[in-house]
Amino acid sequence: METTTNKKPHHSNFAFKIITAMHDNPLLPFIKNPYKILERAGLKSGQKVLEVGCGPGFFTIPAANIVGTDGMVYAFDVHPLAIERVKNKIKRTGVSNVNAILANASATGLPDQSIDLAFMFGLPYIAGGMDSVLAELYRILKPNGMLAFQKSRGSKEKLIAAVENKGFNFFEQSGRIFLFKKNNGQKNNPTS
Repeated sequence: METTTNKKPHHSNFAFKIITAMHDNPLLPFIKNPYKILERAGLKSGQKVLEVGCGPGFFTIPAANIVGTDGMVYAFDVHPLAIERVKNKIKRTGVSNVNAILANASATGLPDQSIDLAFMFGLPYIAGGMDSVLAELYRILKPNGMLAFQKSRGSKEKLIAAVENKGFNFFEQSGRIFLFKKNNGQKNNPTS
């Protein structure tokens, strides 16, 4: 019988550097405008927003600019270099409404019902597992809070079913972005 031990998660610095080189390319915003994508995802002024898997921060600073000084962005990632990179971007740009946090999004430590919108973009693998992350997002989202999920591959139907099984209702698709609202009636069991 195999036992589990508390091992430090493996973080590929090489893979992170490749992702950073792509995301920090000054031409990328002309091809993939982060402001337009975030607005399609439902970000608005004054919101408290959770970014799951912020990476090198391609969406982080634009999200901070959209939510404005009355809003807040919590940028989570499990890779130390990602958080370091985002913190450097925060200093360089002077935004004051971003909190970059080295943690798994399946255990944010944020208060219950404190987030207006959570978004997950470009994550082929979700640290902590999709079910655990969705259960945590359900806990921290306000009543009628929104989840924006960018589908990268796989079946649209499977994605919708998996997210709805955790207590969300699919209500709109905008390109590759799927929007869900927290189901406060709890017809689905968000913790199973």
